[in-house]
Amino acid sequence: MVLEATVIILDNSDWMRNGDYTPSRFAAQRDTANLIYSTKLQSNPENTVAFLSMAGKSPEMLVTLTADVGKLLVGMHKMTEGGKPNLEAALQIAQLALKHRANKNQRQRIVAFVGSPVETDEKSFVRIAKRLKKNNVAVDFINFGEVAANEAKLDSFIRNINSNDNSHLVTVPPGSHILSDMVRSSPIVAGEGGESGGMGGEEFEFGVDPTLDPELALALRMSMEEEQARQAAASKSTGSADAPSAKPSEGKAPATTSADGDVAMGGANEDEELARAIALSMEASQPTSTEQGSTSSGQQQTTEWVSSVLGSLPGVDPNDPRLQNAMDSDDKPQDSDDTSSKSKKKDDTK
Repeated sequence: MVLEATVIILDNSDWMRNGDYTPSRFAAQRDTANLIYSTKLQSNPENTVAFLSMAGKSPEMLVTLTADVGKLLVGMHKMTEGGKPNLEAALQIAQLALKHRANKNQRQRIVAFVGSPVETDEKSFVRIAKRLKKNNVAVDFINFGEVAANEAKLDSFIRNINSNDNSHLVTVPPGSHILSDMVRSSPIVAGEGGESGGMGGEEFEFGVDPTLDPELALALRMSMEEEQARQAAASKSTGSADAPSAKPSEGKAPATTSADGDVAMGGANEDEELARAIALSMEASQPTSTEQGSTSSGQQQTTEWVSSVLGSLPGVDPNDPRLQNAMDSDDKPQDSDDTSSKSKKKDDTK
């Protein structure tokens, strides 16, 4: 992680009111500046950033070198549009601010937004570049708006200040694209060789930079968490519903399917299942104890009634063995075998 002190020069001239960038030059610059300072501060906790405006009566230091995001936001919102730009004076003030940085171990860098014509002649511009190079100050230019008018001067400046490819020129012509998206993939944010120096060089979660739109990023994160919770609950309920059918019964062999589609019990449990089925069938066919008690009670009452009737008849002995045999045969079930029926007929004949 690079330890660095960065001064961001903002263009607040009259040219920044143009709407050839979405939503305007001034608003596109503000969003891109948010991206740059958040990247610098997140890449190293000891990094510091400052804001400097270059238009108006004279360039103004909006925020001195700091790691406080709140101060940077307040300083940016204090900036107003209007006036003529003075990039040469802004670069000299930025150099002085970097020279008096608290941590001398920090590398020095200036990131300048240029959205208006550069009125400084090329020779003076080159002289400033050589002075900054001597003081080990790297400079990045974001050339947008007046692209054609400024490209030659800015390119000459970068060629004279460059040392081990530490300075860059990023030119973004007008169009439907977003300025911050174009700068995000550049070496200014992505770092040397396209390597990210912080969150700004990476793809943000949900594709939204939380520093630019924290409310949208929070809403998207909450929506994702709710959807994950809903999916987890649905999968849990589905798993609990399928668990009983998926778990084989204890003590029973798994069923197998024969070639013709019939399902049969496997292993030694087949005989146990057959015996259990026969026992259930027999229990269903036999009368219950209550039914048996009521049947025997009815048969006893019938036998007593027949005996009393026979005893009241003159000349009839109720104790006669033949009568007793006849009554005993009547008490037997009607579905007895043929042998019992034949004996009954024989006794009646006698």
